[in-house]
Amino acid sequence: MTGQVSFDSHTRNVLAASVEYVNRLTPGFSGGTAFPGPADAAQAVADALVAIGYPQPSVRQDDARRLTELAGRMRIVFESAHSGDLDRAADEVNALLLDTNARPQLDRRDKGWSLHFHGLDDGLVNGWAAGCAAGLALALGSDLAGRLGVCAAPQCDRVFVDVSRNGQRRFCSPQCQSRVKAAAHRARQGSPIS
Repeated sequence: MTGQVSFDSHTRNVLAASVEYVNRLTPGFSGGTAFPGPADAAQAVADALVAIGYPQPSVRQDDARRLTELAGRMRIVFESAHSGDLDRAADEVNALLLDTNARPQLDRRDKGWSLHFHGLDDGLVNGWAAGCAAGLALALGSDLAGRLGVCAAPQCDRVFVDVSRNGQRRFCSPQCQSRVKAAAHRARQGSPIS
């Protein structure tokens, strides 16, 4: 992982989950087009879980609705941190920690002990939401709060976690970065030379 910010593996995983949930479940803009939110929230949650390496889950509609609501609140954290309003971000994280009953716990797994922020009896949605809230809290409570970002491309408000060495990431994806570079190139080509 040379050249990248080193979040521990659990924090990296729950921050990646936070990004997936916010980007797949909240309306706004994505890649230059309006994104009304998913047509099927349960499938979007399942797709997000698969994207972060979770085995193909079955997600109930009630759970998908709950996670969609929590993803909207996670978006507030990313947007607030990105704009430098860490007080607002922290207030929302604290509320998420309370609402999900997040608590650190070591659970015995096949490969040894694993840190989680939920109990073994918590459901899928609350378990992931509690972990995401804890991951966001770990980022905000350290010098990594500035690594939570919102895409700078026009008509895109998807979020990301900047793990680059220099902390200068501005876009959610290479596609958005390319769109902005191509538009700048077209603008330079179209302007008269003085």
